[in-house]
Amino acid sequence: MLLHTVDAFTDRPFAGNPAAVTLLNPEGEGEDSAPLGEAAMQAIAMEVNLSETAFLVRRADGAFDLRWFTPEVEIALCGHATLASAHVLWERGHLAPGAEAVFHTMSGALRCRQAADGWIEMDFPAVPVRAVEPPAGLHEALGAPALFVGSNGMDLLVRVADAQTVRALRPDHARIAALGVRGVIVTAEADAETGAGFSFVSRFFAPGAGVAEDPVTGSAHCALAPYWHGVLGTPKMRAFQASRRGGVVEVEHRGARVLLRGQAVTVMECRMTGRAEGEVRSEN
Repeated sequence: MLLHTVDAFTDRPFAGNPAAVTLLNPEGEGEDSAPLGEAAMQAIAMEVNLSETAFLVRRADGAFDLRWFTPEVEIALCGHATLASAHVLWERGHLAPGAEAVFHTMSGALRCRQAADGWIEMDFPAVPVRAVEPPAGLHEALGAPALFVGSNGMDLLVRVADAQTVRALRPDHARIAALGVRGVIVTAEADAETGAGFSFVSRFFAPGAGVAEDPVTGSAHCALAPYWHGVLGTPKMRAFQASRRGGVVEVEHRGARVLLRGQAVTVMECRMTGRAEGEVRSEN
């Protein structure tokens, strides 16, 4: 099984968010095309130990089934591993240059295309938040007061005073995990330190899903885009995720959909050889 490690939402290696990508039924690579079961995919994701590992299966119509696993759980929506998957398909010749990548996922059909400037554009569902009362323990978990707290049933979105507060956060991950959500998005309007042209900054913490801090989170921007569109009044924005690795996401809010734009770089390819029949492969 060939695994590709791709840094997503960056134009250089060792930045952005790394994802592992594998195509389970590639053509011409001599791979066994028998499907993997859910337990096997979870075991591989745990072994790889990146925030997400993407598993692709080619359909007869040229589209792909796509699933994402953290080291701990399967998740319903992931931006950076989708970006990485599309990048691998074009780079490895599984899709012709300019051909649209169509992924069937737990969150519906996701479409990616190569833009003229070399970026990749992804059509994702918008998952806007609604204002909620801050859950007990949120302030203590983050170590910073919230100006706004919203929920979309998957994540909490917390706006704090400024971008410097976002950058300086040292949250209590155990307390965040106890909040019972996939993750917590912390955000603020961009400042001069962020750089010219940026609209907002964010960080994303998901210890309950096995990821203490995700370096760059495409799915979080499906909530951030509609939120900041409502605040700033512009649907097109450039965002910076202020993790240690950092990454750039361009967003456009289009009502029920969000267009995400990013770049990706392949940094490693390796072949997994530990394929114990009863543990890694499955007949179902």
